[in-house]
Formats: sequence, C-alpha cells, structure tokens
Amino acid sequence: MAASSKLSGPHIGAIEPMMEPIAEGWFAMGCETGRDDEKPVHRVWVDAFEMAIYQATNVEYARFLAATNGAPPPHWNDANFNDLQMPVVAVSWHEAASYCEWLSGMTGKRYRLPTEAERERAARGGQESFLYPWGDAPPETVPDYDKRWKLGPEPVGLYKPNAYGLYNVGDNVHEWCSDWYDDGYYAHSPERNPQGPKSGTRRASRGGSWRHHIKVTRTAARSSIPPEFQYADYGFRIARSLSA
Repeated sequence: MAASSKLSGPHIGAIEPMMEPIAEGWFAMGCETGRDDEKPVHRVWVDAFEMAIYQATNVEYARFLAATNGAPPPHWNDANFNDLQMPVVAVSWHEAASYCEWLSGMTGKRYRLPTEAERERAARGGQESFLYPWGDAPPETVPDYDKRWKLGPEPVGLYKPNAYGLYNVGDNVHEWCSDWYDDGYYAHSPERNPQGPKSGTRRASRGGSWRHHIKVTRTAARSSIPPEFQYADYGFRIARSLSA
C-alpha cells in the first residue's frame, strides 16, 4: 500500500526542497558480494550534511527554467514523464549541477550534488549490512512491484521512505552524484569525505531505474555515464553542506 506523500501544500510553492539531516559518522561502504567496482568494502567517514527527501521534481525544475530562461530537457512534454511530481528526467550532469548553483545563489545556502559516499550513507539509513534500503528481501517483494514503472518513473514519495526519511533511494531514476567515476577508486579512496577521482570521462550515479529489468538497485551498486548524456531514466537529488 502506498504511503501518503508530503508533496502537498507549501511544498508546491517553495523554492527549496524538503531536506533531512544525515548525521556525521563512519560506515562500511561497498559490498563484498557485489560487482568488482563495489570492492573492497572500506570504512568511510562522512561529515554531517542534509539530503533532499525527494528526487528533484518537474515542478522544482520548472522554476529553474523560468528563472534562467533555460531550455527544457528531452521528454519535458511527454505524458510519461511530465507529471509535476515526477522526478525531472533527461537532465545532464552539467544541468543538474547548474540547478544546484542557481538554488544556492537564490537561497544563500550550499546546495550541490551528493558525493557517492554521502549518497550511499544516506540510502543505507544506518543499516550497513542490508543489501537494499529495506533489508535483504529481493526487489520483487516491494509493494506493488509488478504494477509500478511501466512506461516511466512514478511521482516521488508514494511509498514508504527509508530509515532516514528519504523516498525512492533505490528506485525510480538514477541520481547523479558529484564524483567522477573510477571502477577501481575504492582501493585507494581516502577514509574521510571521499570526493572521487580528480578527473574522468564518466560521472557517478546511484539508485535504480524504471527502465531496467530489475527496477530497484542494491544500496552499494554503482553506475555511471558521461556527464553530457541526457537519459530518460536519469535525474538527481540535492544535498546541502552544513559546514564552510
């Protein structure tokens, strides 16, 4: 059964997304039974930050386009993707980063894309040993799995959030991260606040996608595409720095 969404009322007109605090701390990043790029499991410290409760939506992105006279992304007028409360899709990494810069300038706060480490810590919800945000049960056991994501993503926040109060952390659309992607990065990643390699050809992303055969991804699973690509199963979720 779907959970009630928080997307009514003031959120519709608010420029800033609803955020949840993620406490500082250590966690075990990666998965020994996953793909090679998820190994080795390593101990990582992440400073306190805030993460958006929802993936960035069409209604939020429309404000950015109106304020900047920007070009809408592909599929903007496609009925399978243009519900106001669906996540905005087919934005490149550069466009997602520009949105964060615009929002930071409008609010005076430090909005940005999350690092891979922040994204994984937030998605785990404090449960390091679980394969998925809800536990170890396979994706096919999530509510209404066989009915969801037929032709595109669903409106955000329809079902139960993870333990940190974040919705759709394992499903709906892939979410851009700030890092460049390196499949061997974990072998030499710093212990504290890893930012990813200094350069690369692909940007990292996290989370599952409506487009895939398996719709929900494991919490440690990594993905990546070139930053200029605009795919219909790619969106983003905003983070906010709390320190200078």
